[in-house]
Amino acid sequence: MNMDIPLFPANRAPLSPIYPWPNGQKAALFLAVDVDAESAWTAKDPKNYERLVTMSFGGYEARIGVAKMLELFRDYEVKATFFIPGWTVDAHPAMCEAIQKDGHEIAHHGYHHLMPDPGAPHILEEIDRGLDSLKKRLGVVPVGYRAPVGESCEELRVLLKERGFQYSSSWRDDVRPYRQVLADGTPGVVELPATMTFDDWMYGLTHRYSPRPLFPREHVLSIWNDEMEETRDWGGLITTVLHPQVSGRPMRLKILREFLQATREYGDVWITTGQEIATHFEKCEAEDSSRA
Repeated sequence: MNMDIPLFPANRAPLSPIYPWPNGQKAALFLAVDVDAESAWTAKDPKNYERLVTMSFGGYEARIGVAKMLELFRDYEVKATFFIPGWTVDAHPAMCEAIQKDGHEIAHHGYHHLMPDPGAPHILEEIDRGLDSLKKRLGVVPVGYRAPVGESCEELRVLLKERGFQYSSSWRDDVRPYRQVLADGTPGVVELPATMTFDDWMYGLTHRYSPRPLFPREHVLSIWNDEMEETRDWGGLITTVLHPQVSGRPMRLKILREFLQATREYGDVWITTGQEIATHFEKCEAEDSSRA
């Protein structure tokens, strides 16, 4: 038995404050998209770059997937946050410029989409090289960050604060935003927790190396609509983890369209970007602090 595991929670932040959403909205939907492209596959194995059918899964994003998602968001007049690895920006500049042209938020998602595992030697380079690509190619200094492969560690959290990020959207432990607390007790960035059931990769992508079946429309919509209905009743936040190589395909885009339509019909769900939600949280946090 391992007796060296510390006897305190991994997340030492206090319970999330219950702040009201703006303009009388009852809940919020953080519409977030991970534009991994081929880096989703080369991060697993660099040799995948020579496996051209494997690469074609990620290449779908620049050829079709992103354009179709942008078209959908224009139709519904919503803004999203696109978490983009630096490699994707360098390899597919026109695709990324199209995202920016439509007025969506551009956020950080590493460089080669490598997992920031504790002690990994690439953590600093993944952050700084990603920042450099976003700045050089798009003129963007991102305020939001999502960890590739959905992992985090203390070194990364400290680095995000040092590099001036406003928020992270990586953890899976809440239905409301909160302020991270670092291991030394100081405040970190705002966390906008990702909603596990809204990771489309789990339902909509299978390939020749995986026995996982595709989930049909009825199953996914049932999960998404039920999650939204209950989260709205709680006054919470849903944060999506969408991928254009999944949700940019015909049947999957239809699912997303129907979900957005159902969400809009509530009339009281704020559909917006991570930056807008984090800024609202910080405003409420400052007002709360001034009253204390």
